[in-house]
Amino acid sequence: MARRYDCNDATDRTTGLREAASAVRRGELVVLPTDTVYGIGADAFSSQAVMDLLDAKGRGRNMPTPVLIGSPNTLHGLVTDFTEQAWELVDAFWPGALTLVARHQPSLQWDLGDTRGTVAIRMPLHPVAIELLTEVGPMAVSSANLTGHPAPEDCDAAQGMLGDSVSVYLDGGPTPGIVPSSIVDVTGKVPVLLRAGALDADELRKVVPDLEVAN
Repeated sequence: MARRYDCNDATDRTTGLREAASAVRRGELVVLPTDTVYGIGADAFSSQAVMDLLDAKGRGRNMPTPVLIGSPNTLHGLVTDFTEQAWELVDAFWPGALTLVARHQPSLQWDLGDTRGTVAIRMPLHPVAIELLTEVGPMAVSSANLTGHPAPEDCDAAQGMLGDSVSVYLDGGPTPGIVPSSIVDVTGKVPVLLRAGALDADELRKVVPDLEVAN
C-alpha cells in the first residue's frame, strides 16, 4: 500500500522524506515534486529499480531515464569530458530547468536504458527534491505519468496514474507549471539545444554565445 505525506506540514515532511529515502535505498519507487512537474524516481544505481520505474510508466529502454542530483559537485563523479562551457551553464542555471546531456563515467555501474554512453542530468529547483537527493544521492527520475498521458502538476494526478507501483508519494502541492526543462547536449565542442523549454536559445546564448540549435 502506497504511503503519502503532505510536505507542506513540517512533521509530515520530515517523516515523508525519511520514508522516501528508506524506500529508495530498498530499491522501491517514490514520487516527488520538482520545479517543473511531479517525477517518479528510483536509485540511479539499481538496475532493477530503474527497470521497475520504466515498467510503471509503460516506457521502453529506448527512452532512457534522466538523472536528478542535489548538488553540482556530484557531477565530478558522474560525467567525463565536461567542457568549460558546460560548467558555465551549470553555474548560470542550476538549480533550475536545464537538463544537460553529457558523457557519463564509463566505470559507473548503472543501467538507465539505451543511453549510448551519455546521461541527461539536472539539479531541480525544489526544496523537497533537493533534500531527498542530498540524502540518497543521484536518482533516476522521469515525469510521474503513464506514457502517453499528461505529466502531472499535482500529487493526485500522479497517484491516480501510478497507484501502488509507487511506495511513497511526497505531496508538495501544485508544481509551478508544465513547461519542461530545456535540454542542451554538451558532449561535443559546441553546446547544442535539443529541446527549448523553460529556457530559450537567446537566454542560453547569454552564457554560451556559440550555442547551436538542433534541426
